[in-house]
Amino acid sequence: MKTKNYTNFLVLLLVTVIFSLLVCFVDKAVIGPANTSVGFSHLNAFFRDLIGTNMALYTITNILGYLAILVCCGFGFIGLMQLISGKSLKKVDRNVIALGILYVIVIGLYVLFEKAEINYRPIIMPGETAPEASFPSSHTMLALVVFCSAPPVLRRYLKDASVRKIVSIVFYALAIITVVGRLFSGVHWFIDIIAGVLISATLLSGFNIVLKAIKPKKKTAQ
Repeated sequence: MKTKNYTNFLVLLLVTVIFSLLVCFVDKAVIGPANTSVGFSHLNAFFRDLIGTNMALYTITNILGYLAILVCCGFGFIGLMQLISGKSLKKVDRNVIALGILYVIVIGLYVLFEKAEINYRPIIMPGETAPEASFPSSHTMLALVVFCSAPPVLRRYLKDASVRKIVSIVFYALAIITVVGRLFSGVHWFIDIIAGVLISATLLSGFNIVLKAIKPKKKTAQ
């Protein structure tokens, strides 16, 4: 099982890297605003013309993005309280620490791609004078990583099986709604969404390996 988990992670990582490189060179053409060029231009142009722009969906996904940030803050608060009460980092739930590291990696990737600027948005956003970086979709990454990594950690804190199931369904639904909404909002190219999904799947696969490696602490007698 461990070998399969590592294999899945490595395959996802390889596919993600290759896909990101292909975007830089394959079928690159000027189809964006302000004469910006885009990889897989024919595929992206097809979806752009098919989907159009829906700013209502853009607003909804922004709100869900803020919700994802609140989830991050919630886990940060849990970790902080455990640190204060235990007076040692060793007393902080290692699953929460793993989550924190995952969030830092997402932030690092966001900064990296903001600097790389592989793609620009298919539209110039309201209030802006130039197209912004669009690859990968940071909202897609945020939603998938945060909403899909939360349930396995929350299960440790929720005793009722029915509650755990409902919470998991809600979080996974929020992830799907955000990604689909972001796609049909038209503020990203189709491949930006795909890249966000691939990167998220890679990170979540690695996170799953870490969670399985973390052994629950033995309860001490009261």
